[in-house]
Amino acid sequence: MPIKSLALAGLLFAATAPAFAADYVQQPGSSLTFATQYQGEVFAGNFPGFTARLSFDPAHLNTSKLDVVIPLAGANTKNSERDDTLKGVDFFSIAKFPQARFTATKFRSLGGNNYAADGSLNLRGATKPVTLTFTWAAGAKPVLAGKATVKRLDFGVGGGDWADTSIIPNEVAVSTKVIFAPAK
Repeated sequence: MPIKSLALAGLLFAATAPAFAADYVQQPGSSLTFATQYQGEVFAGNFPGFTARLSFDPAHLNTSKLDVVIPLAGANTKNSERDDTLKGVDFFSIAKFPQARFTATKFRSLGGNNYAADGSLNLRGATKPVTLTFTWAAGAKPVLAGKATVKRLDFGVGGGDWADTSIIPNEVAVSTKVIFAPAK
């Protein structure tokens, strides 16, 4: 086969080959936080030790994926009594369910650098749909900054006496800022 034919065949193959999203790994400085209320008083906390892996390309959202693993034992609201309660059987029940996991394989453009990742959250043995809306700042160390609302009672978090939404609202605001670097 002449060299021109080989080059043309290579270009045609490259043009028809599926495009894949770039793979990224989380870097230090990333955060995962939550906020809600207890008897009208707002409190916030974070989950240190979470890990996020991302495959993402704004031009090829159909091949994008996000996987976030959240160790629940690290939940920290800067109030040891509240933290112990959150880790107990009425809330996260970390002895039985030591981690939560969010996975998303459906991504949508919301215009500009705004996106939505439709996925599922597995928490306390229940798996429910959750959408993470986020901005994407490309660069050598891209940043994903996002928000989601989690309905705690859908997962049995804060059941029993704690199920009263006048004491603790059902909706918990979750925010994240993840700094990434290309995977090697």
